[in-house]
Amino acid sequence: MSVDAVLSIQGLKTYFFTRSGIARAVDDVSLEVRPGETLGIVGESGSGKSVTFLSVLRLVPPPGKTVSGEIIFEGQDLLQMPLQKLRNIRGKRIGIVFQDPMTSLNPFLRIGDQVAETLLVHEKISRNKALDRAVGILEKVGISDAASRLEDYPHRFSGGMRQRVMIASALIANPSLLIADEPTTALDVTIQAQVLDLFTHIKSEFSTAIVLITHNLGIVAGMADHAAVMYSGRVVEYAKTTDLFAHPRHPYTLALLKTLPRPGDMQPSVQPIPGMPPDLTCLPRGCSFFDRCAFRMDRCLEESPPLISFGPGHQASCWVDIEKGQNPVSE
Repeated sequence: MSVDAVLSIQGLKTYFFTRSGIARAVDDVSLEVRPGETLGIVGESGSGKSVTFLSVLRLVPPPGKTVSGEIIFEGQDLLQMPLQKLRNIRGKRIGIVFQDPMTSLNPFLRIGDQVAETLLVHEKISRNKALDRAVGILEKVGISDAASRLEDYPHRFSGGMRQRVMIASALIANPSLLIADEPTTALDVTIQAQVLDLFTHIKSEFSTAIVLITHNLGIVAGMADHAAVMYSGRVVEYAKTTDLFAHPRHPYTLALLKTLPRPGDMQPSVQPIPGMPPDLTCLPRGCSFFDRCAFRMDRCLEESPPLISFGPGHQASCWVDIEKGQNPVSE
């Protein structure tokens, strides 16, 4: 673990114990987030992105269970922490923006009460002072005439405004880490751009570390300092964002990049990834991307590759150097 890391996840395993078998939703994941850094987590639906960070806050619903690993936040292991102490960290030191702003807000509570709730739970503060601070944070996230909107209910807000309210709720206690889970889902392109500009502003003004969970590589390219690509519950590539886009080292990362239209193409040549991700209850012995991989070889079927270094800070879980077409690991 880096001494300056706000959050360090080491060897995390979170499984779902179902009647069909054990689904290895998060299988030996290790990641770090540093102060003021944005870490992008990207991958298809079901790759383990959201479950990894629900595990951080111990919010994984049954039959899911974190079975091993360490989650060190500001020097403390959250997995070993008493639940009451963890509740003091949720919302106060770690803020989270959930996927859907349409359903994340309580339709029966006024916006002001929902934003101020974090302060009322975590600080000794009067309701009036909490509402005053709610006005301040709502203004910072771009809600105009915030004081007059405190009494409104969520249905009076557009999707983009609800997302801003969710971000305000996550930021009001000035957390050191913000987890944003698909924060632009279901928003139109204009509102997406506004929300992403807001995250850039948040990072510069508050020096908040941000984990940005998304399936959109374009968002990662514009926002993240580092990126981790997840597939079938594992991190298959980790690098600085610029390196990841310039020199992808895992066939899955390369396949994801080929699904993006290129600027200037009159007829975009988007290439879908063939096949489907494997069933998490019966993962293959070797590489889980084997059936969909254009670079596969016999060894991939028998042995699951570890994360291999391809340069400073750049790791990928692949037996083949896809840039050179050779094995990067000495036999």
